[in-house]
Amino acid sequence: MIVTIDGPAGAGKSTAARQLAQRLGFEFLDTGAMYRAVTWYCCQHKIDLADPHAVADAARRMSLELVDDRVQVDGEDVSLAIRTPEVTRESRHVAGNNVVRQFLVELQRSLAAGRNVVTEGRDQGTVAFPHAECKFFLVADPRERALRRQRELEQRGQQVSLEELLQQQSHRDQRDAEREFGAMRAAEDAHVIDTSCVELEQVVAQLERLVRERIGG
Repeated sequence: MIVTIDGPAGAGKSTAARQLAQRLGFEFLDTGAMYRAVTWYCCQHKIDLADPHAVADAARRMSLELVDDRVQVDGEDVSLAIRTPEVTRESRHVAGNNVVRQFLVELQRSLAAGRNVVTEGRDQGTVAFPHAECKFFLVADPRERALRRQRELEQRGQQVSLEELLQQQSHRDQRDAEREFGAMRAAEDAHVIDTSCVELEQVVAQLERLVRERIGG
């Protein structure tokens, strides 16, 4: 069974997806980490992120593995390295590369084939897994999303102003919504859930209930 959770950054989809997968006994597929990993690889190897062909070649060349919630590139654990502000900022080049997106979508389908998976991203229910049995699209107030991102960065020792995060978030949302391939939008059959004023535990409980209803049905 495939469960997709899409939505903008800061809506809580990554944490919710991880916890939902644990509750259901499913595997978790962090697709955002895949784009970040390609970005990190390009930065490490001085590949021009503005060169779509070079980035696409890099994505095909590198070895990418998701193992027990860890991200490995060519055998190196990059789980923390791909979460830096630099990688976040530069990942737009990879996310906007249609060749890379198509390549990673095929990889996502391969990883999920024949398995029970909770997968999260921005186009999982619309492009990667349009026939998924259960789809969700999480949303939240922009300021609340930025505050969550700020707290996350502070826990890693990184200080970024709320104003800067709001600006980055706005630009990113616009890019994601206007993307030619894999634009961020809710699938027609997705459950849209606002997480702004809801505790994570309640969000996950709601997701679990809906999935189990689908399984039982």
